[in-house]
Amino acid sequence: MTRATERPAVEVVEYTDPLCPWAWGSEPVFRRLRAALADRVHWRRAYCVLFDHDDDPAPDPAAETAWYARYVEDVSAHTRAPRARQLSRVAASSWPSSLVAKAAERQGDEVAGRVLRRLRESVFVLGEPADTAALAESAVRSVPGLDRARLATDAASEAVLEAVRADRAEARRPVREVLSVRGGSPHPGAAKETADGGYRYALPTLLVRAPVGCRVVPGWRPYEEYASAFEELAPGLLTDAVRPSPAEALRRYRSLTDPERGALTDGPWPPDDAVRVQTGNGPLWLHPEEAAVHPAGGPGAPAAP
Repeated sequence: MTRATERPAVEVVEYTDPLCPWAWGSEPVFRRLRAALADRVHWRRAYCVLFDHDDDPAPDPAAETAWYARYVEDVSAHTRAPRARQLSRVAASSWPSSLVAKAAERQGDEVAGRVLRRLRESVFVLGEPADTAALAESAVRSVPGLDRARLATDAASEAVLEAVRADRAEARRPVREVLSVRGGSPHPGAAKETADGGYRYALPTLLVRAPVGCRVVPGWRPYEEYASAFEELAPGLLTDAVRPSPAEALRRYRSLTDPERGALTDGPWPPDDAVRVQTGNGPLWLHPEEAAVHPAGGPGAPAAP
């Protein structure tokens, strides 16, 4: 345990985007990692802005949506992460959700994590990407503990805009180790070429920095590869957390996919009070308090088939 005034010696940078399907599929591993590391590292999210303002509009939006829905379906076949039964459109921009996610960090790690989760669920559970300021704020409005007025003010501020710009720029300065990546993963995580001839990190990518050096784990990877990186840099830092009961895990996380409940909990599933939300390829499980306010589980939510 570090003193409150001290910053942990190990920093983890998670290059991500709220609307990225591979990042959504990596949630089970990252939630397990964060639980195992507790407060022994400084974990920072850098928003890459996957869907940028200067992207060319699709000549046929309906065809692009159909293509992207098939792409997400293919990703979810590997990750087993839920996907929406119907995708309304391809996200026009990642900026609004990235600004809201970055603004939420000013209200603490717990609130920020719940806000990011809701933004991911907007596209991969509801099929309505939070790609405008109004949609991003609406998607997270009922997050417990969230100060909505403060979030709206912060998300529109120059300071948060500059912070996301800095994240985007940082993500476009990848370490050389990711310029060429091979491996058995369906998404090994080699850096992506950008329109200006540069490169950015593939999403998600985890960069682990310690006094003795740094390690990068790009793409979609099993837990053991992340554990190996931590063990090389800081032996003994990563210890498996006590796995909570299903009811305790659902109370803590409020929203769990099937891969997450397998990675994070021990015991018979589901808890008696779990609320099942059907997606395009399996359930999302909500704590009853979350279901009462969640867009997928509250009044007006789509009925399960």
